[in-house]
Amino acid sequence: MDLSLLDRIAGRRVLVVGDVMVDEFLWGEIERISPEAPVPVLDERTRRTALGGAGNVVANLVALGCRVGIGSVVGDDPSGRDLRAALTGLGVDDHALVTDSERPTPVKTRVIARHQQLVRIDREERRPVPEWAEAKLLEAVEGCLSGCGAVVLSDYGKGVVTDSLIAGITRLAHRAGVPVVGDPKGRDYGRYRGVTLLTPNRKEAAEATGLPLDSAEEVEAAGARLMEIVGSEAMVVTLSEEGIALFRRYAPPLMLPTRAREVFDVTGAGDTVIATLAAGLAAGAGLAAAAELANMAAGVVVGKVGTAAATAEEIRAFAGAPTDSAASKICSVEEAVRIATALRADGRRVVFTNGCFDLLHVGHIRYLQRARALGDCLILGLNSDASVRRLKGEKRPLIGEQDRAHVLAALACVDHVVLFDDDTPLELIRAIRPDVLVKGGDYTREGVVGHEIVEEGGGRVELIPVVEGASTSRIVERIAELYGGAEGGGAESAELPKASRE
Repeated sequence: MDLSLLDRIAGRRVLVVGDVMVDEFLWGEIERISPEAPVPVLDERTRRTALGGAGNVVANLVALGCRVGIGSVVGDDPSGRDLRAALTGLGVDDHALVTDSERPTPVKTRVIARHQQLVRIDREERRPVPEWAEAKLLEAVEGCLSGCGAVVLSDYGKGVVTDSLIAGITRLAHRAGVPVVGDPKGRDYGRYRGVTLLTPNRKEAAEATGLPLDSAEEVEAAGARLMEIVGSEAMVVTLSEEGIALFRRYAPPLMLPTRAREVFDVTGAGDTVIATLAAGLAAGAGLAAAAELANMAAGVVVGKVGTAAATAEEIRAFAGAPTDSAASKICSVEEAVRIATALRADGRRVVFTNGCFDLLHVGHIRYLQRARALGDCLILGLNSDASVRRLKGEKRPLIGEQDRAHVLAALACVDHVVLFDDDTPLELIRAIRPDVLVKGGDYTREGVVGHEIVEEGGGRVELIPVVEGASTSRIVERIAELYGGAEGGGAESAELPKASRE
């Protein structure tokens, strides 16, 4: 397939309209039964939140490099404010995000103990949004269509995507020449008439048509029936580990077998498919090219744990195209949090360490190898150039932050690298909440920044002995001695406090 489409997708504008919500994960331990009733008592250890519903479609589009807008209705409550902050933190345009003080922001809380989900608690309002909120949302959507390449309707049945909103958006989008891609809900697909493309899964397609989808012939029959019901230009039926099927007018069906090498978790794969399809259409791709890319992206995310997104770099790597595998391991704070959350939910142990790592040496390598052996994933917090200068003086770092990050990411023992600009990694640790926090043996447990946060969450601190004679400062001094830099690192590094030494 032509992977140049990924380059054309970057920077394209896509508007997502639908039910945006907060996914909350609450982890704890159960060690006793309540005296009040025969039920277990959960001692809460930690909790995390992530964008859910239409928010996950947004996250997938952001991962592909699109410029994204969100249209929805949220409450005037703490969850709504947190959700808005999370979206704007990703660079998402929230001008079409309407606030209704009478309506709670949807929150789904999953309670987990010993890696087993015990219960899910939903706080939501399923009734259609009031007419004034729908009118305000539709007006905001109209204002966002200029320069927009595609609109995604992400319907989770929570009342935002009403029949009249669908009709209004499709009318405005057709007038503007913008394709509309929909993720349907319910059995009445007649309400989606006018949508360019729908993406039901196998179960949803069976419910909407009343037809079985157990064989390729039955899938084709259901696809044809769905296009007849919706009157759409095309239809994509996602078939989980079997891939996806594309149906188009005046063209034979295109069956795309899954490209996944291993299937760990299909959670959120449908959001990845619809996001990639919309991004491809926004970049001017044909339906077949967009569907092939969406199938590739789905192959990436089902190989991950938990709800995830596929970046352009990951898709290139998955396709076997020339790629920089190290660059794909350098991630944002938000990505690191999602990765850590998904790993913990799967019962895996997340290890965290941090440092400047200026002039990588054998002491660093052995330290990182031992740190990685303490868990299933090592996330490395790397001081930015500005942070290093504040800690070590204006002559440092010797190596720029992007080069340092790239070299570290190339190590097999490092799974992810996250740059941070603070003097300490405290806020990064607070966000990631690792199971194991690692520092060098020249520290004490009490002197390790963030140890309280990790231990309160049930984690632990590990101190790894340093390699005698291996340090960046000594390398600088040796270079100065050999090549005449008399004012080199010796005097400078001798004045450094222990907390800033490597």
